[in-house]
Amino acid sequence: MALIHVPRPKNAYNPDRPIGSLLKAQVEHLREAESKLPLRYRHEIETYIKAIKTEGEAAAYIRKVTEAIHDAHADAEVARRTVKLRRVPARKREIEIAAVADEHSGRKKSSARTHRGAKAKKAVPAKKRKK
Repeated sequence: MALIHVPRPKNAYNPDRPIGSLLKAQVEHLREAESKLPLRYRHEIETYIKAIKTEGEAAAYIRKVTEAIHDAHADAEVARRTVKLRRVPARKREIEIAAVADEHSGRKKSSARTHRGAKAKKAVPAKKRKK
């Protein structure tokens, strides 16, 4: 198989170039993701996305939001692990069986239980008499 050489463009990233529509859409999606973060991670990012006009500003905002998301997930993982370690009870090797059937065998069944499936009868109002 022949190897095809593809040259890299020299102007792929220009921090002073105006932001394009694809990068603007990505910034808007990251703004939505940032809004779902806990407050302590959002306060670290003090960027108004309508003020982002260049690729460099967009790259800085994307970097901040991505780091905040990673920090939030790392802290949540640590919290889950510490709760999991505290919550694991010691396993019991015994089997507990509750035998309560003998206590209830002497009771009489209630009548409500025998008519469970019957429909409730509606009260029919008496007819009014003519004078």
